Amino acid sequence: MLVVDVATKLIVVAFSFAEGATVLFSLVAVAVAVVIVRTARRLYSTGWAITLGLVLGGAVGNLLDRIFRTPGFLRGGVVDFLSVFAPDARAFPVFNMADSAIVCGGILGALLALRGIEFDGSRAKDRTPADTA
Repeated sequence: MLVVDVATKLIVVAFSFAEGATVLFSLVAVAVAVVIVRTARRLYSTGWAITLGLVLGGAVGNLLDRIFRTPGFLRGGVVDFLSVFAPDARAFPVFNMADSAIVCGGILGALLALRGIEFDGSRAKDRTPADTA
């Protein structure tokens, strides 16, 4: 699943890893948003709709920060403001709501994929070979 692979990569980005590649992450967020919006037409599964909604919301939220914050277009800094265990991020990374949405969407997407639930709501094992051709 392309969407799950992209979501997994965004989870790595979500906790401020590789801060020097801001333009690349901005372009990845645009690509993810386009893929999710195009995929949404085929969705009949509530679980996948929630998953893709979380990833889309998180990607667009971080993208808006990158577009409108200094130092400039597609290079702006994402504001992280939530610290769970310690205010100085010694125990756990500081993050924002968009990061949380991406992570939760990625985990939910992985669970749905492991259970074999397709975008149309069917299970992979319920399909006959004629359905996949």
